[in-house]
Amino acid sequence: MKKSVLTRYRVMAYVTGVLLVLLTLGMIGKYGLELDGAADFTYVVSLAHGWLYVVYLVCAFDLGSKAKWPVGKQLWVLLAGTVPTAAFFVERKVSQEIEAKIAEDAPAAVKA
Repeated sequence: MKKSVLTRYRVMAYVTGVLLVLLTLGMIGKYGLELDGAADFTYVVSLAHGWLYVVYLVCAFDLGSKAKWPVGKQLWVLLAGTVPTAAFFVERKVSQEIEAKIAEDAPAAVKA
């Protein structure tokens, strides 16, 4: 597996996670604190999160299919973009696992 697949997933996990945290804060401001401008903020962030979550799903599915994950693990990673801050923890765990897998699959360095 190429490292670029993992990099794409990591970038989208962070982007999705940040947007979801911002959306959560915007909703608190809109409904909890009734702040002016919070409605416009949540509209823009929700649109961005919605579209970029689809990109996250594609990247996560691509990573999972190349890593040959079971369906349960694949769903766990796919749903991480829907729970605020979960994407950060899942990304860290998945990255460590995949980087170890890439390292063991890489051919040994040729000694000169």
